[in-house]
Amino acid sequence: MKNLFVIGLLLGSNLLFGEASTKLAAELAKAPINTRVDVIVQFTEGVTAVHHKIVTGMGGVLKQELKSANAAVYSVPQSAFAELGNHQKILFVSSNRIVHPTLDYASAAVSAGYAQQLQLHGETIGVAVLDSGITGTSDIHYTSPFGASGVVYSESFVPGKLLAFDEFGHGTHVAGILAGDGTASKGAGYLHTFTGVAPKVKIINLRVLDQNGMGTDSSVIAAIDRAIELRKIFNIRVINLSVGRPVFESYTKDPLCHAVERAWAKGIVVVVAAGNYGRSNTAKTNGYGTITAPGNDPVVITVGAYKTQGTTSQSDDYIATYSSKGPTLLDHIVKPDLVAPGNKMVSTAAPSSALSNDTKYPTAQVMNSYYIRNGNTQNSNDYLRLSGTSMATPMVAGAAALLIQQNPNMSPDQVKARLMKTADKTYPKYSVYTDTSTGQTFVSQYDVFTVGAGYLDIEGALQDNHMAEGTAFSPVAVRGANGKVYLRDSSKAFWASQAVWGDQAVWGDQAVWGDQAVWGDQAVWGDQAVWGDALFLSGSQAVWGDGGIWTSQAVWGDQAVWGDSTVQGFQAVWGDQAVWGDQAVWGDQAVWGDQAVWGDLITKGDR
Repeated sequence: MKNLFVIGLLLGSNLLFGEASTKLAAELAKAPINTRVDVIVQFTEGVTAVHHKIVTGMGGVLKQELKSANAAVYSVPQSAFAELGNHQKILFVSSNRIVHPTLDYASAAVSAGYAQQLQLHGETIGVAVLDSGITGTSDIHYTSPFGASGVVYSESFVPGKLLAFDEFGHGTHVAGILAGDGTASKGAGYLHTFTGVAPKVKIINLRVLDQNGMGTDSSVIAAIDRAIELRKIFNIRVINLSVGRPVFESYTKDPLCHAVERAWAKGIVVVVAAGNYGRSNTAKTNGYGTITAPGNDPVVITVGAYKTQGTTSQSDDYIATYSSKGPTLLDHIVKPDLVAPGNKMVSTAAPSSALSNDTKYPTAQVMNSYYIRNGNTQNSNDYLRLSGTSMATPMVAGAAALLIQQNPNMSPDQVKARLMKTADKTYPKYSVYTDTSTGQTFVSQYDVFTVGAGYLDIEGALQDNHMAEGTAFSPVAVRGANGKVYLRDSSKAFWASQAVWGDQAVWGDQAVWGDQAVWGDQAVWGDQAVWGDALFLSGSQAVWGDGGIWTSQAVWGDQAVWGDSTVQGFQAVWGDQAVWGDQAVWGDQAVWGDQAVWGDLITKGDR
């Protein structure tokens, strides 16, 4: 696994720039001569024994077929990589990369209670949750396959893990936000009741992350394909992906993006976390250009995280500073699509899971006195408090399920368009947050690359009756000759015919959304655009040029995001030493030890 991850990063730094696989071989040449790497090989046609022979003839070993993707996973020697990339029957080769997770008052803030007034709870709708598994709790029940609600199907896609219960704790927490019924906090004896957005959906539990919250592209792809296979049996209309990893190539080549597009084409709404890199400034972009895959795909609904401030009103809510911002690397897709509550979310805990360990994750624990009348100060066995875009994602997935229950004929594009059109667009131009633990101050601008189309409003979505015609592909941001950035829509997109974004400059002197915009008369911002006439400054080459966010000189450099002032988690992921410094990352000190390598799970609030 160590070699796999190192090579994955090496491949990624070149794939970021769209260079041919022969250039990747140059990077691989730096690795030990006997290095082998797991790769996903996409073929130009369906996978047969002939295709396997091509790879095995170069020393490859077949590990897994991904037939629906015209692909397979192989372990190959580094010496074979260039030859693979040049074969006429091979479309594209990429590393089988690591994916990871990205985590009371929230339901009220987005008007989820309105759905209950309409007697909409998600009945009959299947939602596939691809995560670290789901453990049955008081709030999440395992039922017969054709039961009214709860977990109706479970399967593990993690190598060596036959069972789909949750050893990490992330998936159970996500499932509670989506569909918990609040049993453990319901009644006169409780101060707060923690009920999911759509508490009666059928959950299809597809485990793709291990006990450390780690997984691979191939596991996620296989799970997506299983959701497609099961869609008619369980009426799977929504997939929740609170996982992601850095963007290494265009979404048009990425096998993970191809998988979510297959699901979308089969009538399944795919909701994906934006990522938790909004504080990263290693490439001098102030967190712009940090959306993770597959949230960089234009068809999916990509979700950023908002803070509810512990109240039921939207008026005091602000963007979480760690929420990743667009545009996407390489393709410059406008993301996120919208934002939803994701900070300090209380939801179901998986007993005995890693995140329930109060020694390792003390700030994730919820005291009984928080929600039980006259409760003690001991930690709850039923609930955890976690933060991240991972937690915002099931809010939107639940909203999608409610919309589809209300109107079963809605297509994925119509669901996406409705949620974006009705999202609340009342927010300030800027907000300021100071992290008391580090003293750092962060300024957030409320633009299309930070909040997308706005803040999830379930009541507004259910009250609206507009059925969009055309696709709902997220627009592309284009930098004009005048140095300003504009939005370009596909000619088939709903936005294009409705002049949602139009020709006005996104980052120029004109407001993003003018009076003719579908999103309403309130402009997101105007002349004070941070990327206006003095465009991009030091971050210009990182977002628009070749100096990408994920290069060895940015995230993985000496001033890496994983350093002492890490924005990921509450412990510096890589410790005090520089990631690629004198202390070898992959040396005697185990990287995959007790400290989570991917600290995308925010456990100390808005950090």
